[in-house]
Formats: sequence, structure tokens, C-alpha cells
Amino acid sequence: MKLEVSSFGRTRAGQRTLQGAARPFSWANVAKQVVMLLAVFLILLPAYFMVITPLKTQAAYSLSKLGFPADVYLGNFVTAFRGGRFVLWFGNSIAMTAGSVLVSTVVSALGAFAFARMSFRGRNPLLSVVTALMVIPPVVMLIPLFLLLSRVGLTSTYPGAILVYAGLITPFAVYLLTNFFRTVPTEIVESAMIDGASSMDVLVRILMPLSAPAIMTLITVNALWVWNDLLIALVLLPEDSMRTLMVGITVFGARYNSDVPVSMAGMLMSSIPIFVLYMFGQRYFIRGLVAGALKS
Repeated sequence: MKLEVSSFGRTRAGQRTLQGAARPFSWANVAKQVVMLLAVFLILLPAYFMVITPLKTQAAYSLSKLGFPADVYLGNFVTAFRGGRFVLWFGNSIAMTAGSVLVSTVVSALGAFAFARMSFRGRNPLLSVVTALMVIPPVVMLIPLFLLLSRVGLTSTYPGAILVYAGLITPFAVYLLTNFFRTVPTEIVESAMIDGASSMDVLVRILMPLSAPAIMTLITVNALWVWNDLLIALVLLPEDSMRTLMVGITVFGARYNSDVPVSMAGMLMSSIPIFVLYMFGQRYFIRGLVAGALKS
């Protein structure tokens, strides 16, 4: 028994030696790890600065820009709420984001169902045109969109801005949902239609539930884009009472340019809703991205 144990121990030791020999030291691996750590540091440093700065007084910030505050001070958030009309801007941004994402999701689902499950002349060329719209920068279409909204009387209105945002985020949504709808087995759709289901029933009761990861991905990505947009909201909604949060933050930062903690308090509060949305849909978001990459 002792010889067997000793032999077994030597065998395990030999395996560990072979495994260690299979992973030789490499300066290239060390360099990769250093680069990754540097990238993580560069990404987290702005977030760290944005989180700790509102917790300082102006005097404490002047003494130490990056140091953690010795005494937590919450007065910057009170000042931001009082001087920046944050409640109004929050409401405007929520209305714009929710309305745009809702309209885009409904339109994209209907369009993707047509491209994926219906046969009509010019289907593939039309899908190519819709997909190509993703590469056009929104700033290029800003002036034509503004002139169009002016002619129909929708400038400085929420419906006009919501339609513009929904139109800009719809091409990507149509492309992603089309790929997902095409992966659903045809037998399931045909079986439902034989049982008397209409096209709308197939879309709502079969395709949409099976594409939940893709839909959650669209909601997260599109909401993030609309929430953070500045240029379109600045041009289409010039009135002070209709400003979105990003436009308000820009004006707010100029007003409190010398008081960095107050400005950072406003920026931190503006980041919380979209952070909560991402944390809520993180599991579906990652699954949707991976599934989309594999299925397309």
C-alpha cells in the first residue's frame, strides 16, 4: 500500500510538473495582463472620480482631487436638485426614452416579422437598405429632419422628437429581430397557423416570447442611446421646460463650472437610471448579444 501511495504521489507530481511545463513563462502574457489592468484602471478612474467628488465640499475637493473624503457631505445633491430643475429634466428624459423605445420596438417587431416570415417582391433589397441606414450618422440627417418637422408643425414637441429618435434606432432593431425570428423553426409557426392562429398571434404569442433576449438587448441599447443623446434634443427641443437630462446637465455644468462637486452630483444622478436598467437586464443583454452573434 505504501508503494502504491508513493507511486500515485509521484504520478500526480509528474502530472503537475507536466502541466507546469506546458505553461512556460512568457513576457508576452505579462504584457497582455499589464495592458488589461491599465485598461481597467483607465475605465474605472472616471467612474471613481464621479462617485467620490459629490461627497466632498468644495474646500475638500480643492485639497485632494482623487482622495476619498474624510467626511461625507451630501449638500451637493441638495444644491443640484434646487438649482438645476432635475425633477423636470428627469421626467422629460424618461418620457422621451420610454416613448422612443416603445415605438421603435413595436415598429421593429412588425417589420422584422415581415422580413423574416413573409414573402414579397423586393424583400431582400429592402432589408439591405434598412440595414444600411445603421451606418449613417444621425448628425447628417439632423437638418433634413428639422426642416421636415418644421413643415408638419412638430418642432419643439415631444411627439416630433420621439418619432425622430424611434426612426434612428429602428434599423438596428429590425436587423437584430429579423435574425432572431428566422431562427424559430418553421414547423412551430406552421403548426400554430394550422390551429387557427393569425399572423399577429404568431408574432405576439410565439416569436416575441422566444426572442425575449433580443428584445431586452434592444431595450437596453436603445434606451442607453436615447438617454445619453445631446445634439438631437438640443436642436429639436430648445425650450427650457422641455429640456432632457443631458441638455440640462450641459447647461447646469456651465452654471456651476467653478463648483465641480455640484456638477459631479448632477452627472452621478443622471447615470443612476440607466445603470439600474442595465443591471436589471444584464443577463438578457449578454445572452441576446451572444445569441445574435451566433444566429446571424
